[in-house]
Amino acid sequence: MSRADPHPSRRAFLGATGAVTATGLTAGCDSPAARPDRPPSPTPTPRVPPTGRHQAGVTLPRAAQPHLLAVVADVGDDVAVGPLLAGLGRAVLTLTEGTDPRLLGLSPGDLTVTVGVGPRLVRGAGAALPGAADLPRFSRERIAPRSRGGDLLLQICAGDPLLLPVVAAALLGQAGDRIRERWRQSGRRGPEVPVTGDVSAPRNLLGFIDGIVGPHTPAEQRRHLWLTGPAPVAGGTIAVLRRMELDLPRFAALSVAGQEAVFGRRRATGAPLSGGTVASDPDLGAKTPDGRYLVPADAHVRRAHPNVVGAGLMLRRSYSTDGPGPGLLFISFQNDLRTFTKTLTHMDGSDALLDFTTTTATATFLILPGFDRQRPLGAGLFS
Repeated sequence: MSRADPHPSRRAFLGATGAVTATGLTAGCDSPAARPDRPPSPTPTPRVPPTGRHQAGVTLPRAAQPHLLAVVADVGDDVAVGPLLAGLGRAVLTLTEGTDPRLLGLSPGDLTVTVGVGPRLVRGAGAALPGAADLPRFSRERIAPRSRGGDLLLQICAGDPLLLPVVAAALLGQAGDRIRERWRQSGRRGPEVPVTGDVSAPRNLLGFIDGIVGPHTPAEQRRHLWLTGPAPVAGGTIAVLRRMELDLPRFAALSVAGQEAVFGRRRATGAPLSGGTVASDPDLGAKTPDGRYLVPADAHVRRAHPNVVGAGLMLRRSYSTDGPGPGLLFISFQNDLRTFTKTLTHMDGSDALLDFTTTTATATFLILPGFDRQRPLGAGLFS
């Protein structure tokens, strides 16, 4: 067709459309060449198996999904806990498989749902069981009564943020009037930063890499993360949730060197101030020529260091939040609640990072062992 001929012949028109049709048939009906107005289909997100010795959402997937919704609820005093948990487990299976109509057509992708029970319910099954102890109170807390504790945790994680409220509604609907929601918090993770091997960690709202230290190898996880007994809880773990507000303006007003002194790490790389790489263990004895510690005495990496505290390792899956103000949903998993309480008690004395935080919600839960269709969620603990 020439620029001078604004009225193409019928033969030219048919020739052009025939060429387009042939191209479309060659490429396939749904190809971008055939439909330039349709973007390429995204690569399907790998599904995370919900069954096994451990629940998904703790160490699987290896790099945590970017979006989370935590829902904390109470269970009625006259509710049979075993059937409640079994029903929630069945719902988790259908939701993660994508066969549940309550997904409203959404693909589950990498959806995980992790279920925990609070100390009151654990004590009902056995006062000496792991998970039966409540969290003590700490300083820098401003917590409303309904934001402290709880009987049931639903931790929902996914790459697609649309899934979070849909799955929460399905699970709460499954439980019906047997539970009453206390509080919920959504959060998101920044892009993962490589640490070492297949270990990565995101940056938090303060600009620093968050969650570098933890039980990452299978041997470390057997020692510090998973419960080995008694039998009803073997394969589970203990979770701690702490929702914190961050004084972002005051922290941002510090110089970069001042911010790094708070954490004890380089902001850009995550390397400890004593030298090395992001994967290096801080040398807490290293000093400057004039005798000052390279890692300050009140730096977070020193005050929270397991060797200094005399406690085990915690696996952290923290998420940044933005409502009502900038904050952090801290989630740690450990096989002994004292790992967390000893660490925070040691930090409470003089950790520079805590000066920029106020905790507004807190709870601890026994994350139940894994389950499948033959072994319902909570079986053995709540028969």
